Amino acid sequence: MFSIVTGGTGFIGSNLVDALVKKGDRVLVIDNLSAGNKDNINKHIRSGKVEFLNADLLESGWEESFSGADRVYHIAADPDVRASAGAPKPVYESNVSATVNVLEAMRKHNVGEIVFTSTSTVYGEAKVIPTPENYSPMTPISIYGGSKLAAEAMISSYVHTYGMKAWVFRFANIIGKRSNHGVIWDFVHKLRKNPDELEILGDGKQSKSYFSVEACVEAVLFTIENSHDTFNFFNIGSEDWISVTELAEIVVSEMKLEKVKFKYTGGDRGWVGDVPKMQLSVDKLKKLGWKPSTNSEDSVRKAVSTLIRELEEEKRE
Repeated sequence: MFSIVTGGTGFIGSNLVDALVKKGDRVLVIDNLSAGNKDNINKHIRSGKVEFLNADLLESGWEESFSGADRVYHIAADPDVRASAGAPKPVYESNVSATVNVLEAMRKHNVGEIVFTSTSTVYGEAKVIPTPENYSPMTPISIYGGSKLAAEAMISSYVHTYGMKAWVFRFANIIGKRSNHGVIWDFVHKLRKNPDELEILGDGKQSKSYFSVEACVEAVLFTIENSHDTFNFFNIGSEDWISVTELAEIVVSEMKLEKVKFKYTGGDRGWVGDVPKMQLSVDKLKKLGWKPSTNSEDSVRKAVSTLIRELEEEKRE
């Protein structure tokens, strides 16, 4: 199979590329390297199993590369929920306009399938937790969440209008190797600068589901093989949650620190657009025969230890 991965040098994208190469796909990665790192896929490029095209989806010149492709994994996006409030237009362009450009390239070159990484934030502050896929109304409270919901709508319209097929995945907090942002990244870097005190945004009671990137990619590929509607949409995450304070305690433990003072900024959320309570229902996915292979705590511990190891390796280099 000829698979295209947009954003394939980034966190989730590069982990997906690893899995597609292992599966035997011919892979083309399209990325402008604004958030990713080509080092994440260089071994595959050197082996000849992955082609790389440095291109911006908001510009032209890359569309012809879609010719002959069987499936597009559209991972490229501006993923920073917290920062999206400060720059709404660029987030819209990166997450919605770029998606429409991908869909147009698919339409013109007869590419029949798209896989899209969405987010739990499309649900907003859901009153039903765990939140199922049919929860209504969807009222995002962040620019990021709104942009992802808009992209979902455009994908749905294209697949129904032009005879395509889509798989849309609403992720919980996906964490693990090669991540370069998020609460774990933030806490580890803060504690490396000051191992005596850790600033925690909000009151620390915000509770969310966390899931390892390897388990997430496995779930994505499992679902594609087992769900065959025109527009397939699924939540992916663990079946539990932990608070930000509990997460901070895990980080402190994995860094082997003692007597760290937690300093809370106050309020029930960390930033504008933050959803204080989030856990997704994965019952729909479980009905296909899938079950989560890890929980929030184990995912966090693994992600922290992986990040510490990555930082130590960078320091030696």
